[in-house]
Parts: sequence; structure tokens; C-alpha cells
Amino acid sequence: NIFVGQTEAPLVIRPYVNPMTLSELNAVMVGGFATIAGGVMAAYVAMGIDAGHLVTASVISAPAALLIAKLMLPETEQPQTTGSVKIAVAEPSANLLEAAAAGASDGMKLAINVAAMLIAFLALLSLGNGILGWCGQQFNEHVAPALGWNTDSVWTLEAVLGYVFSPLAWIMGIPADDCRQAGEILGMKMVANEFVAYQQLGEWQAATGGTGPQPRTLLIMTYALAGFANFSSIGIQIGGISSIAPERRGDLARLGLRAMLGGTLAAFMTACIAGMLL
Repeated sequence: NIFVGQTEAPLVIRPYVNPMTLSELNAVMVGGFATIAGGVMAAYVAMGIDAGHLVTASVISAPAALLIAKLMLPETEQPQTTGSVKIAVAEPSANLLEAAAAGASDGMKLAINVAAMLIAFLALLSLGNGILGWCGQQFNEHVAPALGWNTDSVWTLEAVLGYVFSPLAWIMGIPADDCRQAGEILGMKMVANEFVAYQQLGEWQAATGGTGPQPRTLLIMTYALAGFANFSSIGIQIGGISSIAPERRGDLARLGLRAMLGGTLAAFMTACIAGMLL
């Protein structure tokens, strides 16, 4: 998970995914949520994010993810990987052409599953934002005037999570003056994705007139955002991992939200360590 993505890493342990215990499966998912793939780091560096911090964040978050995963869902079953492990080895391909065809077929199944889940989850998020926005509009038009309030705020999941993450940003060591903006970026990362969040962080960093973040804020946020923990990634993991272990789709769905929160906590722990040492 330090160098590859959340759907590619399980391919390394493909024969073991189907017989995994719930605790082991949760650890695999949390590890995917807590880190970022090496392939996307170049895009973040282009936004002004320090490459060294991105690599360090993934290295630290990997063991943090395992710690959080086992705290959230301790092992209560008997893993098949205890002691000597025997797995059924598939017949090797007859030649290069058969291997290429099989790889292309597996890759297509993985891509289709991921795309379908991503579309469905993004649609659900859009629906949730639409409902929340309508509730906010009704509040602004009917309830707020009756209470004597003058407000035209727009209700979104990002804004709500921004308020939730503001105190967490302060706990991580971000200066109080930057906590509100940092909380909004953390909320954007969970609702949208880390790419959009890093883009906003880069724009905030480039702000002039004393409105930019303090250096300590920028450092801690670089570590806190370094992970795939967002709602759409739940669909990506369900689609990606279930393509190699279809029987575990139900377990993946049940563990999805919990694993995403675990990945978020692992990234926040890494940010706390960075704030203490740097």
C-alpha cells in the first residue's frame, strides 16, 4: 500500500483474500484507505506539495493503519494463515499470449467493477448534497427569519464535515486561526477525494495578503490528507476487491464505512506524529 493503490495491493495476496477473516479483511481495507499510491504523487507534487512528505506519510501510515484496524476489529476467528499455509496454485499460462489475454480479462473486470461502484457512490453523494442543500434553503427562507437570523449559508456535506473536523484539526496541532479552513479541506477530502483537497490546499498556500496557512498548518495538512479515505473509495474498494473474491462482497460492504474511518484516523495519527517531530 505504500507504493501501489487500494485495488492493486490486494492483487499481491489474491489467493488469500477469499478465506480471510473479517479482521484480516478489515486490515486490508484500512491499509488501502490510509495511504496513497505512488502513481498519483506526481500530480500532488505539481500542486506544490512536498514529495518527501508524501512518501514519508505513506510509510508511517502503513503500520498506523494496521494498528487502527486491529483496534477497531480485533481478531476473534482462526486465520487460515496461522502456521503453514497451503494454497491452490492455478495452472500456469501455456504461453505469453494466454498470459496477456488472462491479464487483460482480469484487468477489465476490475476496471468495470470499480467504475460501476464509483458511479453509484458519487450519485449517492450528489443526492445527499441535494437533499441537504434543499433543507438549508428551506431553513434560510422560513425558519431563520422567524428567529431573527440573517443567513444565506449553503448547506453541503463538505461544510458540515468542516465543522466536525475543525476541532480534530486543532487536536492534530494546527494553529487555531487555521482550524476552520483546515477542517473544510479535510471535509472536502472525505466527501470528494484527496486530489480535490490537495488542490484546495495548494490554492490556500498560494493565497496572498496574509490569508494563507501557517507553515505548521501546511505541514500537518500534507500528512492528514495523504490517504484514499473518502466515500467514493468505499465503492472503489468494494468493486475492486470483490472482483477477485466475489463471495466477500457482503463483508466488504459491511466493513466499508468502518474501514474508511479507520484509514482517516491512521492518517490523522501520522499527522500528529509529524506535528510533534517536525
